[in-house]
Amino acid sequence: MDFFDLSADVAVVIGGTGILGGAIAEGLASAGARVAIVGRNAQRGEARTNTIRQAGGQAEFFAADTLERASLVDCQNRIAAALGPVTILLNGAGGNEPAATVGSNQTFEQLPLEAWTRNFDLNLVGGVLLPCQVFGPGMVERRLGSIINIASVSAHVALSRVVAYSAAKAAVLNLTQFLAREWATSGVRVNSITPGFFPAEQNRQILFEPDGTPTARARSIFTHTPMQRFGEPRELVGAAIFLASRKASSFVTGTDLRVDGGFLSTTI
Repeated sequence: MDFFDLSADVAVVIGGTGILGGAIAEGLASAGARVAIVGRNAQRGEARTNTIRQAGGQAEFFAADTLERASLVDCQNRIAAALGPVTILLNGAGGNEPAATVGSNQTFEQLPLEAWTRNFDLNLVGGVLLPCQVFGPGMVERRLGSIINIASVSAHVALSRVVAYSAAKAAVLNLTQFLAREWATSGVRVNSITPGFFPAEQNRQILFEPDGTPTARARSIFTHTPMQRFGEPRELVGAAIFLASRKASSFVTGTDLRVDGGFLSTTI
């Protein structure tokens, strides 16, 4: 029995146009899934789709705005017509709204409500809530599905500066557990992955100096990460395939799988 064969699955990767989501999309396709890459950037989406196809996988790009329910419903209909019923949903969209950062230029008391709300829109509402509301019922009706939400180490511990992002990601963990309980008897498993520090578009400026050397914040991250390095996008793939597989993780729901190099295991 091949526990990691996804050839019977259709996987939707929301945020598949990004670095981490794109790597996971490639991984799911390599395991045999027919992959729908969902995002707003058509150029990046088509590029990732071509990469998957060149490697022998099946993928198509579908443009959608995850903050608009109608856009997601239309996207769902197009995916079903092109690839078939969705059995895997990976919610990888999100990011930190810089205006909500607390630091030398802004105190917590000065944090704009609009920036706080934007973080919750990006990471919770459009990042998990609406996609689950749109794609989840079909899985429940067919009594088959795996939903994987991307959390963050900042959901578990209060990191400096990114207070709104941390709060939104903590809410992602809570919603993951709620849906796991809600849909447990309907054949739909809901889990999350907590990445450690993986350089991507939204955090590169705070991790690297213009000359490519690590910033003071990056050096602090290394100090608190037993493996003393950043993660590489490909290192999220195995966790995603495991949670996506109806054979490998058939009794796993409501779980958060940490891929953080030991970051959350370290105190002093």
